[in-house]
Amino acid sequence: MTFPRTIAIDFETANERRDSPCAVGLAWIEGGRVVRREARLIRPAEMRFSPGNIRVHGIRPRDVADAPSFPEAMAPFLPEIAGSLVLAHNASFDVGVLAATLQAYGLAQPAYTSLCTVQLARRHWPGEGGPGQGTYRLSALAARVGVTFRHHDAGEDAYACAEIALAVMRESGAPDIVSLARRLGLARERAGEGERAPDGIAARALRGVAPRPARAPVLHFVVRGSTGTPYDVRLIEGRDGPRLRCSCAGARFRPDCRHVRALANGEVDALLSDNPGDVAALAGLLRLA
Repeated sequence: MTFPRTIAIDFETANERRDSPCAVGLAWIEGGRVVRREARLIRPAEMRFSPGNIRVHGIRPRDVADAPSFPEAMAPFLPEIAGSLVLAHNASFDVGVLAATLQAYGLAQPAYTSLCTVQLARRHWPGEGGPGQGTYRLSALAARVGVTFRHHDAGEDAYACAEIALAVMRESGAPDIVSLARRLGLARERAGEGERAPDGIAARALRGVAPRPARAPVLHFVVRGSTGTPYDVRLIEGRDGPRLRCSCAGARFRPDCRHVRALANGEVDALLSDNPGDVAALAGLLRLA
């Protein structure tokens, strides 16, 4: 078990869906300390924020209206995740967000190994989530190891996760976190998968080839509403073929809302995302329906 790097990662999501990240934080560990930290806001593919999620992290639609999409935000980091030991607090959540969102965008799943710091803390401090707390919450464990941070800020949470792992490493006498993971047998390999042909529907439509059914969304647009609110419009595979789906409230009652009709007609006046070429391809795509 050898890894070129160790990275802690944390995602915040806009709603209950795993493929709705609105922020990501990462912390790199080298030589027994955190040597680099990064954080990015992310514009979710569907601009739907649940009140409960907003209460947790405080991120609202207006905060991410001009943020990069997931592929743009993660582009510098995915090559570094590949082959790495990736730490996360409650790793099933963060690993699930990464996998679900990569799949939604048709991006390749990198192969890496994950280590959950909740499981790590339970193994090292059985019955001691924090001083008198009896839990393994990130905040309780951070307090236990003397780390001050802003909870539910993705960058800060990734940093706290990394520091908790380092504290366990030092207390256990392990030379590094990789050796610690090997000793405890808690690391889990995540097999990578190939790309799922992003923009494949558009490419096949322009070549006059019918798309494969039941494909995940591959084209998405951000449009400006009448009051300036950004809405997300995605090309999805419906039962009868490709169709557009908008995140505006009106689309719940009428799927062909004015944003959908405008894009289907090739109008780009309200387009906020930088992909007018994809709008030009829509006419051919929607004829396949």
